[in-house]
Amino acid sequence: MSSTLRSLRALSDPTRLRIAALLERDELSVNELQEITRMGQSRISTHLGLLLDSALVEARREGKRTFYRLTHPANGDVGQFVQLAIRGAHELPEHEADQINLKRILARRHEQAQVYFNQIAGRFDRVYGPGRSWQAFGHLLLRILPPLTVADLGAGEGLLSELLARRCKKVFAVDNSERIVAFGAAKAKKNGLKNLEFRLGDLQSPPLDPQSVDLVILSQALHHADSPAAALAAAGRIVRPRGQIMILDLLKHNFEQARELYGDRWLGFAESDLQRWLEEASFKKIEISVVAREEQPPHFETVLASGEK
Repeated sequence: MSSTLRSLRALSDPTRLRIAALLERDELSVNELQEITRMGQSRISTHLGLLLDSALVEARREGKRTFYRLTHPANGDVGQFVQLAIRGAHELPEHEADQINLKRILARRHEQAQVYFNQIAGRFDRVYGPGRSWQAFGHLLLRILPPLTVADLGAGEGLLSELLARRCKKVFAVDNSERIVAFGAAKAKKNGLKNLEFRLGDLQSPPLDPQSVDLVILSQALHHADSPAAALAAAGRIVRPRGQIMILDLLKHNFEQARELYGDRWLGFAESDLQRWLEEASFKKIEISVVAREEQPPHFETVLASGEK
């Protein structure tokens, strides 16, 4: 088969068009391509193999990882094929999300602290040590925090709010259930937490003044919102300049029973959607990463997203 036919064959699949468009920006590893496209490792590797065989992509090893990039210089017919493939990728429905995820991955490369934390987190779960627990680590980290004013949106009964109130200057726990707000307020009073205030309100319009808090937290709350984008926009309005938002929620999944079992409106979120909504809410320095995966089916994954005003 001629090189022209090999190139045409290699670029005849939409998945390979997506990969070519991603590798135009920068070299990427298989793991990074997985995270961007949300496709399995074997599928990514198969498509990369075809692109390698056609000399459209080249590989470079760095330690235990292999990075892939478009072959340069791509002259003549090959270069024209690649540019046509990239133009075709722009017309695919996945292109926008791919580019948002690519931007996030490249930004994260520069955040070595995040990479180090992921390594520590992996070791923590594998090695047992008496007295070592995430609960203990959580209390330690709370002692380090400065005295902030925090809004816990979708707080429920206020478990996280109570913990934060033992360190923070002021905590507003917002929930849309009158019963839960009454329960949380009574419990806070019983525990002597005078700096913890429960308020009845909706995620899309929290009952807080503009630019009144240092930190907004949405912990497993966003997937209950009518409009997640509107909820994040509202969060952006109540945060002070240089304040932060932190979101813990589920990565997009297909466990439909969650709607009935847990009252979820949304089956998790794609990283690209969170990135876009946070940018639209004028947050900067956005970081998004998967921080936990359940061992049992349906293997829910938890994503942590943060940003700064």
